[in-house]
Amino acid sequence: MGTIFCGLLLSVASHFASAQATIEGIVFDTHTKQRISQVYIYNTGNDDGGYNNTRGEFTITASPGDILIAAAKGYYPDTLVVSDKKVVLFNMTRSTIWLDEVSVVARRSPEERLEENKREYGSAYSKGSAGSIFSTGPTGAGLSIDALYKLISREGKNSRRLQEIIERDYRESVIDYRFTPELVSSVTGLQGEDLADFMRQYRPSYYFILSTNDYNLAFYIRSSLARYRQNPAARRLPPLHTIEK
Repeated sequence: MGTIFCGLLLSVASHFASAQATIEGIVFDTHTKQRISQVYIYNTGNDDGGYNNTRGEFTITASPGDILIAAAKGYYPDTLVVSDKKVVLFNMTRSTIWLDEVSVVARRSPEERLEENKREYGSAYSKGSAGSIFSTGPTGAGLSIDALYKLISREGKNSRRLQEIIERDYRESVIDYRFTPELVSSVTGLQGEDLADFMRQYRPSYYFILSTNDYNLAFYIRSSLARYRQNPAARRLPPLHTIEK
């Protein structure tokens, strides 16, 4: 009986392995059409995951029907369902969208976006949160096996990486909610690409935004404008190398 059971397990495992395939993919910015790096790709079907490379490319093990999630700082998470194709493309949308001319768009609060992401990717939060290491049972306090497993398992590590990206996105959205193009333009008089360039270079930190009031934020913007006018490229990052598709 044991031999038959072991044989059945091996058969199921072999079938599962044969259904798995290496999928290749590329991640693009929907608006600029440029490739995006530092994107975490996560397969909810087998808990496999990892970051793409500097060319925006990645490989991941998946089966038809698996759901892949792409998450990156400054972008809304994106999902797709794996088909029989060996190459997949993600087109991600920035959480703050820069158009040729900055326009007013409806914004949700950071808290609303965070709760929405938690609901949409709830399994990442439940699998990635180890909880208390200590448990209490009939024999007294002891180590929680489930908590330890979540801390050391690949499933737990991948889930926590996705969780960290979602929470970093929340911190960025807190900045975006107050450091808006409308506010900065009203204080500085800048518009269009000059406004976008200034906001990229003098974007405040998350902790500054949390601790400052509206008056001090406006003062920061005005003092930053004086430095910007003295040297418009002082904090400008070098252009990214364009990758041929």
